[in-house]
Amino acid sequence: MIPTDPRSAALDLAGGMVASGRFRGDLADLVAHRTESQNPTQAIELMRYLTEALVPRLEAMGFTCRMHANPEPGGGPLLTATRFEAEGLPTVLGYGHGDVIHGQDDQWRDGLTPFQLTEDQGRYWGRGVADNKGQHLINLLAMEAVIATRGSLGFNAKLLFEMSEETGSRGLYAFCQANRDLLAADVLIASDGPRLQPEKPTLFMGSRGALNFDLVVDLRKGAHHSGNWGGLLADPAILLVQAIASITDARGQIRIPEWRPTSLTPEVRAALAGLPLEGEGPAIDPDWGEASLTPAERAFGWNSFAVLAMKSGVPEAPVNAISGHARATCQLRFVVGTDSGALIPALRRHLDAQGLQAVQIVMDEGIFPATRLAPDHPWVRRVAASVQRTTGAAPHILPNLAGSLPNDCFSDVLGLPTIWVPHSWRGCCQHAPDEHMPIALAQSALRVMTGLYWDIGSGKVSGMAKGETAQ
Repeated sequence: MIPTDPRSAALDLAGGMVASGRFRGDLADLVAHRTESQNPTQAIELMRYLTEALVPRLEAMGFTCRMHANPEPGGGPLLTATRFEAEGLPTVLGYGHGDVIHGQDDQWRDGLTPFQLTEDQGRYWGRGVADNKGQHLINLLAMEAVIATRGSLGFNAKLLFEMSEETGSRGLYAFCQANRDLLAADVLIASDGPRLQPEKPTLFMGSRGALNFDLVVDLRKGAHHSGNWGGLLADPAILLVQAIASITDARGQIRIPEWRPTSLTPEVRAALAGLPLEGEGPAIDPDWGEASLTPAERAFGWNSFAVLAMKSGVPEAPVNAISGHARATCQLRFVVGTDSGALIPALRRHLDAQGLQAVQIVMDEGIFPATRLAPDHPWVRRVAASVQRTTGAAPHILPNLAGSLPNDCFSDVLGLPTIWVPHSWRGCCQHAPDEHMPIALAQSALRVMTGLYWDIGSGKVSGMAKGETAQ
């Protein structure tokens, strides 16, 4: 059927990029760049991704591009791009990251390799297809569809790409502080993270914070025979597990008062009510986490503690000896309403009160602060109305993502309302072997973003007039 209006024509143009192979080909080009920011030997590839994969595409779309050195040593390069159309139009800032975690080449299933895109089983497979190359490609192609159909975006657009997100977004906060005028906008609309359900769009307006640290017990050099020295030498592993066990109870409920948030208000609970979490990925353990909360409240409105890794001795070849050293890598995900500056001092006081002075706390670099925007913010209503116009159904709306993003750079430093429209799903295997994106999700996301950009440029996002800014 021939579309009866230009908006429908733009949506069909974007959605057709999947069937034509355009999206697959462009995504394959991006995935082929081995942009592992955790691998120092790939530093040149981080630069090549920006200069060879993105800059030509953006310049062809009418953007003026600028490369920037990272303000912090060891951080990857940054790219800004600006398309100015007219005074009085709203300005939308977009964001993406081109770096990925380690490829884990030898752990992918047969027939797959991380830096070569594969189409199979209704999915695109490859490192970065979900996090984050595929997501910012969808947004760029959606802009292309609007420009091709309308001849313009109808708004002013700014884009920021970084290459250090997987190492904590090193330098991004300082870069935003130093470039407030360059990045000034009315709203951030970007894409990262997963949808709640793959078939239905999701909006979230912030993220939980993340604090990573190690608990270390380092008592002596070497190991000593467990028969000759058992009962005489303190066991680092026992001290370590005692420390970990004291932080939560047997179902993972946090015991440290300063680690328990105060921001799960009736308004937040109402926003989270009825959100679906079952059906994708592993089954939720009903007897884990804060007992008085729903699964959605635990994931999006509360704090959670996890042990990411732990070791004492040589687990692969244990011997009858008491180790002199034990270590665990731990993480606290926390929401707005948690005093991040009080977290480590509170942990130290807690361990000391348990008689565990021998347990050291070693901080990891950096911390992602928690951020949140009210679900009834005007820009949220506008974006949600556009998504519903495109799909025929209201999107899932979250006050914040359960994971962590450098959203504070945009919400706190730049002072922007922040709205994230994710183009992945919770079972995408990001940060793991076999990362993938469902093809149907990509097609849906291309239409959703094209409709959103079209409506912003038309001044028809829930009645928004051109030039109107969010209050």
